[in-house]
Amino acid sequence: FFFLFNFMEFDKFWIQQKIGNEKELLPFGWVFHTFKNWNWFFENKIILFPIEMLKIKKIAKKFSNTWRDIKIKKVVINCCVGESSDRLTNAARVLDNLARQTPVFSKSKLTIRSWGIRRNEKIACHYTLRGKKAYILLERGLKAKGFELNHKNFSDTGNFGFGINEHIDLGVNFDTSTGIFGMDFFIVLGRAGERNLKRKRRRSKIGKTHKINKIDAIWWFQKFYGDVIGL
Repeated sequence: FFFLFNFMEFDKFWIQQKIGNEKELLPFGWVFHTFKNWNWFFENKIILFPIEMLKIKKIAKKFSNTWRDIKIKKVVINCCVGESSDRLTNAARVLDNLARQTPVFSKSKLTIRSWGIRRNEKIACHYTLRGKKAYILLERGLKAKGFELNHKNFSDTGNFGFGINEHIDLGVNFDTSTGIFGMDFFIVLGRAGERNLKRKRRRSKIGKTHKINKIDAIWWFQKFYGDVIGL
């Protein structure tokens, strides 16, 4: 054990499962699948991988590729009221003041009498943010959550979402005429080149290593924003 902890302190090439530290170099999931024959498990959930010097250049070259950089494709903010009344209008006004963008109303697909909802009745509003607005609103939403998310918030396809109970936590002033509304944040992550799957002409496939999975999304979140609970 002394040798292993000594290795953890002084060797430059090691991987820690909690990715928020400065010594973290690479996503541990990819290295685990590549060098799964060399690993040690500790009670504090640290995994060490002694990597050969010849393979370090190949790994660094792969993860220094700008085409593999993870970016935010879009952020969808949804506010569901459950009825078409003045509350829905006030919720749309809150979203409009939040990002200076006009929201779109969502309609109900079913008729539920116990809830008082009819088919094709407007019950919610939402909009999609891209670019700088997406990063600004995401940071304000994560600030309301304390920059902590549960690992269950992340999907297997590399996306994640969370909700807030009160919109005033986003830094919006409280207005007695509108009230307080909660809303959901949905974040879609992507890499360069994913357009090849959906473009109209000359569609092509993408390799499995280029697609974003749950491990990549957690690594990206812990590296740039905060911590993930429950790992």
